[in-house]
Formats: sequence, C-alpha cells, structure tokens
Amino acid sequence: MDAGIIKKLDRAVVNRIAAGEVIQRPANALKELIENSLDAKASLIQVTVKVGGLKLLQIEDNGTGIRKEDLEIVCERFTTSKLTTFEDLTKISTFGFRGEALASISHVAHLTIQTKTRPERCAYKASYEDGQLQGKPKAIAGNQGTIIMIEDLFYNMPQRRQAFKTPNEEFQKIYDVTAKYAIHNSRVGFMLKKHGEQLSLKTNVNSTQEANIQIIYGSEISKELMPVDYTDQMLQFSLTGLITKVNYNNKKGIMLLFINNRLVESAALKAAIDNVYSTYLPKGMHPFIYLSLEMEPSNLDVNVHPTKHQVHFLYEDEIVEKIKCQIETQLLGSNATRTFYKQLKLPGIGREEKETGNETSINKSAATQDKVSAKDMIRTDSKEQKLDKFLFNESNKKTDDSSSTYSNGLLPISEQSFRVTAKQKTKEVKLTSVLKMMQQIENKCSVQLRKILKEMVFVGSIDKSFAVFQYETKLYLCNTLKLSEELFYQRLVYNFENFCALEIAPERLSVKSLILLALNSPESGWCEEDGDKEELAERAVDILLVHSPIMREYFSLNISPEGDLLTLPLLLEQHCPSKAYLPLYMLRLATDVEWEEEEKCFETFCRETAHYYATVSDVDIKDDPKRHRWQTEHILYPALKRYLLPSEKIGKELYEVTSLPKLYKVFERC
Repeated sequence: MDAGIIKKLDRAVVNRIAAGEVIQRPANALKELIENSLDAKASLIQVTVKVGGLKLLQIEDNGTGIRKEDLEIVCERFTTSKLTTFEDLTKISTFGFRGEALASISHVAHLTIQTKTRPERCAYKASYEDGQLQGKPKAIAGNQGTIIMIEDLFYNMPQRRQAFKTPNEEFQKIYDVTAKYAIHNSRVGFMLKKHGEQLSLKTNVNSTQEANIQIIYGSEISKELMPVDYTDQMLQFSLTGLITKVNYNNKKGIMLLFINNRLVESAALKAAIDNVYSTYLPKGMHPFIYLSLEMEPSNLDVNVHPTKHQVHFLYEDEIVEKIKCQIETQLLGSNATRTFYKQLKLPGIGREEKETGNETSINKSAATQDKVSAKDMIRTDSKEQKLDKFLFNESNKKTDDSSSTYSNGLLPISEQSFRVTAKQKTKEVKLTSVLKMMQQIENKCSVQLRKILKEMVFVGSIDKSFAVFQYETKLYLCNTLKLSEELFYQRLVYNFENFCALEIAPERLSVKSLILLALNSPESGWCEEDGDKEELAERAVDILLVHSPIMREYFSLNISPEGDLLTLPLLLEQHCPSKAYLPLYMLRLATDVEWEEEEKCFETFCRETAHYYATVSDVDIKDDPKRHRWQTEHILYPALKRYLLPSEKIGKELYEVTSLPKLYKVFERC
C-alpha cells in the first residue's frame, strides 16, 4: 500500500472547519454576540429571529460600538481588544477572548455590521464574507451602539443546515440562552422576538433577578426561591444565587450556572446538587437552580472548549463539595411555603338534614368536609387568652381592676393631667404641600402589608418596643414604636387643621423652663461650645413664639404670648403623650424643624411630633405597667388596623416568628 500524501488544506477550508466548531447552531452565535454586547457595556439588547435564526439572526445594543478604524479587521480570526499575550488569559475578566466569534460567523453566513461610537458623528455599515471586509464601510445615520445582522446561516454547509429539526426548536434554544443571560444580567434590558411578530421575551432595565425569573419561568418558581450567599477565603471563591425550596419540583430540572459571569456547564456540580435534592424531592423530580460563582481568574482555565461552555478550575472537587454543603444547609427547614386551600360554602349549606331521625349521606359528606386540620385553624377571637397570662405572674393580678376601668372608656389615671378642650374641626385641606404629603403616603402603601395589619389579631406586648400579633396561621413580632411613629405622622398629615386640643393641666408650663430641662439632659447633646444654656433657651422660645400662629392654626399646639405651653394636638382618642419627653420635644421643635420652607416645615414638624407621641417613658411604664399594655392593645393596635397605610420600609419592622404548620412539623418530629 502506498503512503498517503499529506497536503496543506486551503485556508478557506481551514476557516470553515474552525467556524463549524465554534458556531454549532444559531444559539451558539447568539451567545457569542450577547457576550460582546455585555462587554461593550450595553444596557439594552434586542434580538430579532427569523426561521429559528437560520434565515435571520439580528442583535442590536446601545453599547460603546466599534471604531471605524477597526472595521477592516474585526472579522479576521484572532483579533480582539481583550488580550495581547497568552499570559493575559490567566487574568481576563471579560466574556470573549480568542477573537473567533465574528470571524467564524462570517465564514458560514452573510454578516453585516452597523456601528457608531460616541465620538463619531455618524454610523458606519460594513459587510463581510470569509472574514474579509467587502468594499468600504458606508456612512449612514444611526444610534450609538452596534447592530449585527446574520443572514442565511450555514448557507455553504448544507449538511449542517439539514441536520436542524424545526425552526421552533432552534428558536426555543435561542430563547433559553437569552433568558439565562437576562436573569444573570438583570440590570440590562433584554428583548427577543420573531421577525414580524410580537415580543416573546422582555425584561426591564435595572430589574432584579427574582423579577426576571418570574417573567421568564413564572410565579410558581419565583415564590419558592430562596437566596444563597457564601464566601470561602481559603479556596478563593464566592457564591451567590437563587434556589428553590423543597416544596417545588419539576420533571425537567433547570440549572443556570455562571462562573465569572460566563454561562457554563459543570456536570460534577449538577450531579452534586441533584444528589442533595434527591433526599427531599420525589423520585425523578428536579429543582430550579441559579448560581453565580466568582473566583480568581488565575485559577480558571477558560480555553478548553471551542464554544467556551465548559471551563476547568483549580480545587474543583473541594469547591463542589463546599457548594453542596452550603445548599444542603439552606434546604434544612425550608419547607415553609406550602399553600392550603379551603372550600367556602354558601350560607345554609352543610346544615344537618335528618330523615326519620337518621343522618343522610349528604350530611355525612358535609361533616367530613367541615373537618379542618388543627395546624390550619386560624384564631379570630381576640377575647381568647393573651400573652400576658404567660409573661406576668400572680403579683400583677391586683392591677386587673385598672384594666377593666380602662376598658369602660375612661382615660387612665395618669392621663388626667391632660384635658380635651376643643372639638374636632372639619376644614378641607387645600394646601398643595400637605396634599402632596398625602399622595406620597398613598403611593408608598403596600397592599399586602395593609391586609396583614387590617386582619391581624393582637396577642400581647413583649416590652415597650415590641409586641406580637397573629395573621392567619403566622405569628409576627412587631416593632410597636416604629409603627406607632408612622401612624402618628400619618394622623398629623390627614387631620391637618382639624385637631382637637389637649389642655395642659392643672397649670400652664413655661416653654423656657421646659427647654432648660431638655438642655440639662444628656439626650439634648449640649456641650460648652454651644453657648450659655440660658441664652439658648431664650432664642429657642423666640423661634417658637414667632411660629406659634402656624402651630396653633394647623396643629392645635398653642403657646401663649408670655411663653407658656397651653395645648397639644389630640392624635388618637384616649392617647396622650408622656410628659417626661415634653422638654426635649419643645427643644427639637425650635432646632430641628425647617421653618423657612412650607413643605419642609410641615414634614419636619410632623416627624418630630410623631416621634414624641410614639416615645414611651420608662418611668411611666415602671409606675403603671398595666396602663402601657392596655394602651398598646386597646388604643395603638386598633388604630394601626384602622388607619395605618404601611410602606415596604415599615414592612421591615415585622418579623415572622413562626407559623402553625412549622410548629406542627417540630412536634411531629418529636
């Protein structure tokens, strides 16, 4: 047998073979182009597809663009702006690195690039074939960024083109790639559509990963997500992501893995995570996983696969084991979002119907349906025993009579130092600044939090700052001081010009004396550099006297011309602020209220007043602890249920302690 003759392949054949390795299908081309757009700092990426990307695949971004001088060589192999020497591969932090994407595409498709950079006055359009520029770039009108149009993909590789099954299948793979990058790069807006049709995918600029997961994969997954966050200093990697709790499962598992912002696959990591979930999920079911790993570029080898969907890194086994342990820890006790449904009945349905003294089969089935599991029962009777029974001993029983006295509608004894001296007015608010404050409160209101507060059942006070209430089967710990402060602020805004007046009794109080008391307390922050206390007090009184008409007219806070405090506003029936903090309140009205500008004046006055009314004195609690608990249960929390429009910020002051399903699980394990 004669030996074969070794020949050097034609350059065009070599390039086409290499292109076939890099660009295996339309989704591979799109992945390369999306990474280029992200490297160009684009904030909006639009993808248009025709016939599954085989006829047309167009990607448009608003990134930095390509310089006109670079258009001549941009489609040649191994041209890149990201590295110069081979050693640069060990520290590269961008997506592309070999400069093969556009070159490979130009060898298997008709490629057109339209681009504009910020310094250039117009855009330039160029066509490429087999890596070479065809003609000169043409100057045209265009926006900043780049539009890359790929037409007739694999037109010169009929075997590859015929191997694709259907355009819809290829479009689904394109959708999958776009969706994964949209989730990881949530601050970038993505749009995907078929040519001539409506958008198939759209995410907003500056969105969140949770919001994009809900848009792409649905609320069934998004409501079961929990965050993962882990850093290992020894192995030099960090992990962030979102994984589903053990209540979610699907026959087709979804795993998104990004390492140093590059979409990759890791069979070892996927197998380890599936092994963890197999303990919790039914056989054949899988979770949704999104993980993002950041590690030292020097520990990562990105140059192991033509399409870059696989990478190798140092200490792979150890890192996979660490991630596995972290996810296993996260899953323990995560079975807390199961939903229970209850069948509602019309009035009269389910009543016992007897035929000749015997219960009918209908009644038997109704009785069976009426049975509710103990862990799903919701207490709705606020007269049932409270937390006080378990927190306070028998020595406090003597104060029970005072509690019943309060319940009869009388003010607590220590509140008799105030008297209501004026009826509430009914003036219509016309000031634009106050109406704007009302609008801001309503715009920030959370419907879900409002529902929780409206339907809550008070359980008991823990201390002056915290109380516990029940909503459905959940138990919440609530920061009473923060919520009541927001409540009083909103009452000041919505009752503007319409307050009843609380008269200071039995005698008037000198505002100057009050301010001097405040300056002598550590809470005022007074130091010698501030000046003489007597002079400071006189200046503060002058400020309050100048603006006393505003306080009297709009808030029923009346200071006499002689400088005596006569009345305060009544914000809630049967609630009066503590006199212990009255001196500090007077000082802050003079120093912390922005009196010169109308809107800031009302805003800061309401904030300072709300803070004063919400503050609870330790002295008052010590003198009469039962009174404080009574006020919290019978005045503050009913007012919260009735009036408060809670914002998401206020929602951070509610902490879910436990729920009946969780508690029953604990007892079942015991």
